[in-house]
Amino acid sequence: MTSATLLHLDSGISPTGSVSRTLTDRFAATWRARHGDAARHRYRDLAADPVPAVGAAYDTLGRRTERKGPLPPEDVAALAENPDEVREWALSRPLIEELRAADTLLLGSPMYNFTVSTGLKAWIDRVSFPGAYVDPDTGARLLRDTRVVVVAVRGGGYGPGTPREHFDFQLPYLRAYFGALGVTAAHLHVVTAELTRAADVPALNGLEPLAAESLAAAEAAVDELAAVL
Repeated sequence: MTSATLLHLDSGISPTGSVSRTLTDRFAATWRARHGDAARHRYRDLAADPVPAVGAAYDTLGRRTERKGPLPPEDVAALAENPDEVREWALSRPLIEELRAADTLLLGSPMYNFTVSTGLKAWIDRVSFPGAYVDPDTGARLLRDTRVVVVAVRGGGYGPGTPREHFDFQLPYLRAYFGALGVTAAHLHVVTAELTRAADVPALNGLEPLAAESLAAAEAAVDELAAVL
């Protein structure tokens, strides 16, 4: 089996009792066992070790780069005109190259206020540098073969037919984002666990059986994906 690379990101703010972290750990353990010692597992905790928010210099350098068209990462540094721009690129480039090098991206994403966490949004903003995922010579999308596994965890219920279906700005956002980055629909896998707060939020009391069913389905889904990706 050829060597493979897994980039594993957790973004939940709770270090203990986190359903998203439990599910991503489950995926990663199965994935590592399948791929063996040659596999590379890169882990980032976006809550404990947050990615710095982008600043004005990131925007300025990004706009200047965008006017040039897609460039190799080594050419972007030459466009920086001041220390702030140098710093912004120095913070961004390792994360971009880490994503480009991954065969599989595993993303733990709890829902906060109907969308993604601030830690995940900061990572998204930081890695979304203009032209970073386009081959400058051919125009090919560099993430076209990258597999993305999104483990989406929600305290309530937001699935089709539920009263809060239209409150879900988490999954539509992530689907649109990774699609725009060049990840194909066939390579974007979404696992959801819902009603995870059923046992402790009074308004959700009585929905514990549905919560258990959703969690069991999510566990089976991560096991199945980890066995084939």
